Amino acid sequence: MDFSENDLYKTIDFPSEEVLLKEKNSKFFGYAFPVTSEEEIKEILERLRKEHFSARHWCYAYQIGTEKIQYRANDDGEPNNSAGMPIYGQIQSFEVTNVLVVVVRYFGGVKLGVGGLISAYKTAAQMALENATIVEKTINKHFIISFGYAHMNKVMRIIKEKNLQIVSQKMEMDCEIEISIRKKNVQNLLDTFENLYEIKLTEI
Repeated sequence: MDFSENDLYKTIDFPSEEVLLKEKNSKFFGYAFPVTSEEEIKEILERLRKEHFSARHWCYAYQIGTEKIQYRANDDGEPNNSAGMPIYGQIQSFEVTNVLVVVVRYFGGVKLGVGGLISAYKTAAQMALENATIVEKTINKHFIISFGYAHMNKVMRIIKEKNLQIVSQKMEMDCEIEISIRKKNVQNLLDTFENLYEIKLTEI
């Protein structure tokens, strides 16, 4: 997945509804969650382990980040690469990021073999992602604009002209406004502020 060419990426906004795949008496419950940190992932996995405390395996894969990608695939006791990688393959196939897909398996007494497992985990992950609403978002950069109170009007005019999104602001003698801007518009913004020596723009 190459995000460098453009500043759009796909993700999901809300957790998907639970899906269920039955294969030779085994049950595979599939879930997709929007995530941006490993802490969130840990919390979700702990919650699912409590919810499905009598399940045999909680296999998952995740990908977070847009320009620096972090991912992990976990087989959780299933044969090597029979669960986590097929799940991760679906994340790649749907071209989404900032996503965790978990497939919880209840063993039904009949072994599926590695091929059967790969197919079941892949299908359950696919069903979970099909059940999620995939949205397109822009990769945004955040900057702090620092300026003296006297320059407030000038700064506010630029913010309005450039359609910049204000994230937070601190208005005192020295003012700071945090703004968010699409990655592809950053150079234009830098050019705008280049000759305004009394106003400082810092990327965060």
